[in-house]
Amino acid sequence: MACPHCQGTHLRNKGGYRRRVRHENVGARRCVLELEGCKYHCLGCGRYFRQRFPGILRWQRSSEAFQKMIFRDHLDGINRSRLGRRESIGAATVERYFRHALKRQFTALKPPRCPRILGIDEHFFTRRKGFATTLCNLKNHTIYDVVLGRSEASLDAHLQGLEGKEDVRVVCMDLSVTYRAVVKKHFPNARIVADRFHVIRLVNHHFLTCWREMDPVGSKNRGLLSLMRRHRHNLKPDQRIRLAAYLAQNPLLDVIYRAKQALCYLLLKKRKTRRQCALLAPRLLRAIEHLKSAGSPSLVQLGLTLESWSAEIACMWRFRLLIRNGGRP
Repeated sequence: MACPHCQGTHLRNKGGYRRRVRHENVGARRCVLELEGCKYHCLGCGRYFRQRFPGILRWQRSSEAFQKMIFRDHLDGINRSRLGRRESIGAATVERYFRHALKRQFTALKPPRCPRILGIDEHFFTRRKGFATTLCNLKNHTIYDVVLGRSEASLDAHLQGLEGKEDVRVVCMDLSVTYRAVVKKHFPNARIVADRFHVIRLVNHHFLTCWREMDPVGSKNRGLLSLMRRHRHNLKPDQRIRLAAYLAQNPLLDVIYRAKQALCYLLLKKRKTRRQCALLAPRLLRAIEHLKSAGSPSLVQLGLTLESWSAEIACMWRFRLLIRNGGRP
């Protein structure tokens, strides 16, 4: 026996006491433990304490096995009032045991420190709560944490308490200015990598907007819309012939479509060396300048967005990361 306060072993026995604790049922019969313990006085720190028993937390009238039984029954669908009447406890006690077990499970599943390769993305939660921010570990493709909200104010309070933020080396995210500011503030040693899916989706969105401005009638054709969205290598021979016939009638749109395909193939490159990335960077900068000098407002806006995220987009060539579906490539 040792003192729980100072771990001292110089103790004095001050008498015994009895403790009655509810335990998990044995079959259909209730089980109550009658325990006898001792009171002690620690001569080292001068504090008094009672003997503690394994499997029974301090100040609890039930064992951990009984609380786990209540958690399983409530999780299986038995409501609080019915379960409380059956076990002769209050409905509030059932709720407290259930929340305590959930908290312990969440603590056991959640890693204590931030992963070295982190992914940040937003997802719609509920109409009342709005959006939630998901933090995932891209190394083993698991969810690390979920935070309600996507604004900088709602994320600051939660991210300040994370451990190991200085160990994060790579953060993959979409083209969100808010998330970029949060990452630079809370993960100072991390390199920001733009998510390839969101970048290509942004390029397609602005290209389709430009197409609707140039040809409002043709852009409503679902068959042509499906062909315009796809990469060139995903088109079948008959689909290529159909698309080429349509682009032949619109020479300016043909030029924009070829530039869009070249930009997408440039963005799809991955796992390149530093020297290869240095050769690809001028191509990206030239494509951005061409977009900025285009007459269409949507293409100009696309060029400005890619220019502000050029460093994060260039990092995509070194990494094969994807924040969608838990970070699976």
